[in-house]
Amino acid sequence: MTGPVVVGFDGSPESVTATEWAVREAQRRDCPLDLLQAWPWPHRDVVGSEETYRQALDRLELRAAELRAAAGDGPVTSAIVPTDPAEALEAAGKTASLLVLGSRGLGPVRGFLVGSVSQEVLRRASCPVVLVRAEPAESAGPVVVGLDLAHSVDDVLAFAFDAAARRRAPLRVVHVWSPPVGSQYMALEAVGGLTGALSSVERARFAELVDPWRERHPDVAVTSDLVRGSASVALVDSAADARLLVVGRRVRRTLLGAHLGPVAHAAVHHVHCPVALVPHA
Repeated sequence: MTGPVVVGFDGSPESVTATEWAVREAQRRDCPLDLLQAWPWPHRDVVGSEETYRQALDRLELRAAELRAAAGDGPVTSAIVPTDPAEALEAAGKTASLLVLGSRGLGPVRGFLVGSVSQEVLRRASCPVVLVRAEPAESAGPVVVGLDLAHSVDDVLAFAFDAAARRRAPLRVVHVWSPPVGSQYMALEAVGGLTGALSSVERARFAELVDPWRERHPDVAVTSDLVRGSASVALVDSAADARLLVVGRRVRRTLLGAHLGPVAHAAVHHVHCPVALVPHA
């Protein structure tokens, strides 16, 4: 059975926009849509707290009713969960096919603002997570997927090809590579031969991983870009006209806790379209 699309809702403009994206995605997937609002305050006997809770519940039920009208025959459910928002969403992700979260607009340093709850969920969720901008421009461009050939990519490619097929959109597959460290000290002629050889190896590995997915989805028009340079910069540039960017979510764990890799971090903070982070197998 296909799990539901679960969307976090708290009444903010960015969460309202996320629900709009999520209901369309649930229709594409022909699966239920679940609205989830976390209520981390276990006691409602403080003066005014019960009224605030009822207001939140009414707002949630109203939004669910609006989405049912938009969903047609697709089931839409809603619930307030009395726990921490990140914990509630992480738990929901264990049975969901997709988690959808909203993010605010551009901050003072021209990066998208991603709240602490979203950052926790992006790091911890066991299913793919899509981050939707507060004011998304619905693009007619391609689905773009970034690949790191040094790691497992099957789950990332499966998500990207499926997303493109459901949208009847072209798919752009991007891999960014760099010459080995130290090549800047080599003679120009040697560097030229080395980068050419590396490019051939990269292309062969790229084709080995991508071609089976082309065969499984012959209806998806695929273009391939092998770009030399910075992965973070190149992927942000490649997604400039995308309707969805798909990247793998490789979590690094340090003494300071889990955090996203640099490419995923750049995507969630600097790409304008919705960004899907797919955990590696």
